Amino acid sequence: MNVENGDCGTSGLHRLDLHTSRTESQRARNRSREADLGRVIKIEGAGKERKRLTRAVVLAIRELTQQTEPDSKTRDLAAFIALALLAIDETVDESVTPWEKRGYWLKADRFRLEWAWARRLGEEMREAVISEDWATIAGTAAQVAEKLDHVRLPKRNALGTPWEGAWEQLKKRAES
Repeated sequence: MNVENGDCGTSGLHRLDLHTSRTESQRARNRSREADLGRVIKIEGAGKERKRLTRAVVLAIRELTQQTEPDSKTRDLAAFIALALLAIDETVDESVTPWEKRGYWLKADRFRLEWAWARRLGEEMREAVISEDWATIAGTAAQVAEKLDHVRLPKRNALGTPWEGAWEQLKKRAES
């Protein structure tokens, strides 16, 4: 028996196919599809993403309150808060979908109501940042800080500065 050459002692018999009902053309089609599409694995769930984003928003609000006058960093901070709030809203829908599939309508509705402020304040912040209305930005940031007052940041900042480049990203989204 020569295992290296693929001969497993079947003496000329083809290997058994567990899916004997498939034709050879169906197997070939499936192999080509598998080659084209990779398996998508999402490591972080919506809850972890929402937690990371809320922490980053709290950190950005802390930095924003320390700014004395509007500059490029201030624009980045405000734009990041707007984009992060809209991303938080997307994670809410992602979390609620499985509950709705199982018929947990009340749980899904309560969760949506609990996070409904994220979309509203995110859009309000986005419009204020684009029009550079600093009074509205300050007021909206205060409302967001009030909603996220329960979020505690770790003593060591592992988030870095995720707001860098957010102003450019927001402008690109506004143009398209």
